[in-house]
Amino acid sequence: MVFDKEAGSSSYTLPTENTPLFPKAKPLSSQPKTFANVFIAIVGAGVLGLPYTFKKTGWVFGMLMIFIVAILTYHCMMLLVYTRRKLETHKSLSKINSFGDLGFSVCGRIGRFAVDAMIVLSQAGFCVSYLIFIANTLAYVFNSSSSLTSFRELRNQNILGFKPKTFYIWTCFPFQLGLNSIPTLTHLAPLSIFADVVDIGAMGVVMVEDVMIFLKQKPVLEAFGGLSVVFYGLGVAVYAFEGIGMVLPLESETKNKEKFGKTLGWSMCFISLMYAGFGALGYFAFGDETQDIITTNLGKGLLSNLVQLCLCINLFFTFPLMMNPVYEVFERRFWGGRYCFWLRWLVVLGVSIVALMVPNFADFLSLVGSSVCCILGFVLPALFHLLVFKEEMKWNIMVLDVAIVILGMVFAVSGTWSSLLEIFSVKV
Repeated sequence: MVFDKEAGSSSYTLPTENTPLFPKAKPLSSQPKTFANVFIAIVGAGVLGLPYTFKKTGWVFGMLMIFIVAILTYHCMMLLVYTRRKLETHKSLSKINSFGDLGFSVCGRIGRFAVDAMIVLSQAGFCVSYLIFIANTLAYVFNSSSSLTSFRELRNQNILGFKPKTFYIWTCFPFQLGLNSIPTLTHLAPLSIFADVVDIGAMGVVMVEDVMIFLKQKPVLEAFGGLSVVFYGLGVAVYAFEGIGMVLPLESETKNKEKFGKTLGWSMCFISLMYAGFGALGYFAFGDETQDIITTNLGKGLLSNLVQLCLCINLFFTFPLMMNPVYEVFERRFWGGRYCFWLRWLVVLGVSIVALMVPNFADFLSLVGSSVCCILGFVLPALFHLLVFKEEMKWNIMVLDVAIVILGMVFAVSGTWSSLLEIFSVKV
C-alpha cells in the first residue's frame, strides 16, 4: 500500500483544519493508469501473511473472506466518491481533495480529527509490520542454521547480547532516522517503482514454488478453521485491502470520472483473485507448516534468500513514504505545519518500540486490520454517506449504511480483542 509519492512533507502551507492532507495531483490519468494506481495503492506486504491466515481459517473460508472484504471495500470506496460529488455539487465548498477534507466538510473539526487519527494509526501500524517483517526475515536469512530453523528457535539465539529481532530493529533505527528526516521525499519516489516490481516478482516466484511443492507433497488441508478464527481472518483481509485513503485523490486525477467506478471495480476484482490464489497456493504447498511470512517456507536457497532480501529493501525504503501522512498530521497539529525533525524522530522511536513488543507478523496484520483499518475503511465512509444523503436516500440504502456502521464497529471491537489474544497468547 503505497501512498502518493508527491504527497510529501514539503507541503508546509498547511496550518489550518481546512487544508488537504493529500495534495491534489495535477496530471489526469487514463483508465489503464488508474487501474495500475489502484493496484499500487492497495497491494503491499500484507499479502505475504495470507497463506498463514488461510492455514488458520481454512482455504474455503479464506477465499470467501477475501471476496467478501473486496466487495465491501469497493462499496465503501464508492460511498466516499458519491459523498464528495454530492457536497461539491450542492454546496459552496472548497475543493475536497482527500478523506480528511471530506471528514471536515461533513462533521467539521471532529470529522477531520477522526480521519487524521485513523490515518496516523493505520500508517504507523503498516510501518510496525514492516519492521517486524524486516527483522524476522533478516534473522531467518543470516542467523538460522538450516531451512528447518523456526522463529521460536531464532528467538533463543543472541547477537551481541540481543535477540536477533531486537538487534535488527535497532540496526535499522539510525538509518530510518536519517531517511525520515528528509523534508521532501521526491527523490525517493523512484524507489516505489522498485518496491512494486519486487512485490509482484516475489509473489510470482512464491506462487510458482508453491505449485511445484504442492505437486510433490500434497499435505493434508483444512477447508474451514472454525468460528473462533473468523475475526482474525477478516482482520488480515481488511489490512490487505487497505487503501481507502487514496480513492479520492485517484478519482480526482482520473480523466473519465464517469468510468472511475468501473475501473476501480475491475482493479478490485483482479486484486481479490490474485490474493485468493496467493493465499490458497501458499497453504496448499505447506499445510500446517505454513509460516506467518510465507517466503520463509521456501528454505535457504539462493533464490529464496534473494527474494527475501529484496522484500526487506523494498519495505525499508517504503517506510518513510508510508510515514509521510503521519508527519503531515503531527506537524500540522503540533508544529504549525512546519518541518520538525525531532518530532519525526520521536514517532520513529515509538514505531520501533511497538515493533519490538509484537512477536508475529500475521497477528499484527490482523490487529491493525481489525481496529483502525475497519473504522477507516468501513465505518467512516458509511457514516459520512448517511449524514450527507439522509434527507433523500431510500430506506433500503439507509438500512445498508446503518448496518455497515454497526457491523463495522462490532467487528472492530471483537476483531481487535481476538487479535490481541493471539498476540499475547503463549505460543507452545
